[in-house]
Amino acid sequence: MTHTAKRFLITGVSSGLGRAFAAAALDAGHTVVGTVRKQADAEAFAALHPEHAHARVLDVTDDEAVFAVAGEVEKAVGPIDVLIANAGYGLEGTFEETSLADLRAQFDVNVFGAAATVQAVLPFMRRRRRGHILAVTSMGGLTGFPGVSAYCGSKYALEGILEAVGKEVAAFGIHVTAVEPGSFRTDWAGRSMIRAPRSVPDYDGLFEPLRAARQQASGRQLGDPARAAAAVLHILGTPNPPAHLVLGSDALRVIRAGRDAVDSDLNTWEDLARSTDFPQEDDTSA
Repeated sequence: MTHTAKRFLITGVSSGLGRAFAAAALDAGHTVVGTVRKQADAEAFAALHPEHAHARVLDVTDDEAVFAVAGEVEKAVGPIDVLIANAGYGLEGTFEETSLADLRAQFDVNVFGAAATVQAVLPFMRRRRRGHILAVTSMGGLTGFPGVSAYCGSKYALEGILEAVGKEVAAFGIHVTAVEPGSFRTDWAGRSMIRAPRSVPDYDGLFEPLRAARQQASGRQLGDPARAAAAVLHILGTPNPPAHLVLGSDALRVIRAGRDAVDSDLNTWEDLARSTDFPQEDDTSA
């Protein structure tokens, strides 16, 4: 390995952004350990490069397996310099129509799977006083969309964890970045999405046009996964990488609109917010 080459652990590399991240890292001369769910996918990934592509079959909801894989990679492949916690999926449906079982399953993968992966690599990075942890959230982790409430909730939760962890480990030379993609040309809105069954006609007017538009846009999204991967590799080479990396002009637009809405509420209700403090003693009479 050259002095600039790094060792990556990337979860969910069988397709989509995870595959794009891994391919770009391999093309740049890095070593990548990629996790997949099926042995056939593991063989296909390892075939990408005879020396630098290493595959591990892993279910990120299996906590013990996640920690075991991280430890094994450290011993067999070498120190993990970069983690990209990418494994996840989309769950479509209004909140009322989404079963609690499906909601828990969404959080098991998107939140707890990512959290386990981050916890598994942190001790190694902390002892070395270096490393970069990235996790793929979504523009839906910074602003909510109707019809994907469970998905947005899981990404909001992951955003909060990452922002706090970043502040906890900054003194150890570890960077933490939440990657917030917009709509990219992957299978996320196609075969990779789970769809809750419809049961409440009252939501038809709101939800059906959203579902139709999402399905119609699948395969024609604005975002290029290869360009997203190039952006991620770019920040790895900077001395002060961002805590939030928004990818896509659509993500910039909708996140800014969401932030503006929050700012509007803060400004409109500022006096009411301040009214809940205990009255401050007047020291001018002393």
